[in-house]
Amino acid sequence: MPNILFVDGRNLMSKMSFILNPERVKEKKVDFAEYDFNSLLNKVLAGISVDKKLFYLGKLTVHEETTKKSKELIEEQRLLKVHLEAQGFEVVLAGHVRGHKETCPKGHETLTFKEKGVDVRIAVDMITLACQKAISMAIVASSDSDLQSAVRELRSQGVERIYLGFETQPNKGLSFTTNRTILIRNSEVEEFSCKQSASD
Repeated sequence: MPNILFVDGRNLMSKMSFILNPERVKEKKVDFAEYDFNSLLNKVLAGISVDKKLFYLGKLTVHEETTKKSKELIEEQRLLKVHLEAQGFEVVLAGHVRGHKETCPKGHETLTFKEKGVDVRIAVDMITLACQKAISMAIVASSDSDLQSAVRELRSQGVERIYLGFETQPNKGLSFTTNRTILIRNSEVEEFSCKQSASD
């Protein structure tokens, strides 16, 4: 049975962005369509055989109030998907990402995008594979506490579980419900950063 890596893409990239650009400087925005995810994960998972790599992303749709920004994000995701597939990942588009406007305390509107449903898809896929006896080990690259119940079910199905998190604020619940915890160091995230996109 295969060892499968489940990557919660937005969760992973959000934490990496904070490491690579902690001040959120617009001109240093990280271009993940250039990032060497494969080398990073090969390094931190050295000695562990990974037969399949699943990278989950929220499915983007154009919202009538955010058409321009939505289309920009869809193009960014398309480039990221092509980049990930070239590195051997299977990209799974799940749930949805919707843009909406929120009114700030000072009265002006700000555009925010929120992802929903990706953690549910990851949980369903893990449990389905476990019940089908089609997985030996699940490597969970996410710090989303919502996945703890699914990881507990994997334990009852006899599936080996590895939590792959970050040295900064690891998820204690996921560490507790897995056989092993591997934490990615900040220096390792920086090591495989290719280019940072310059904003026009």
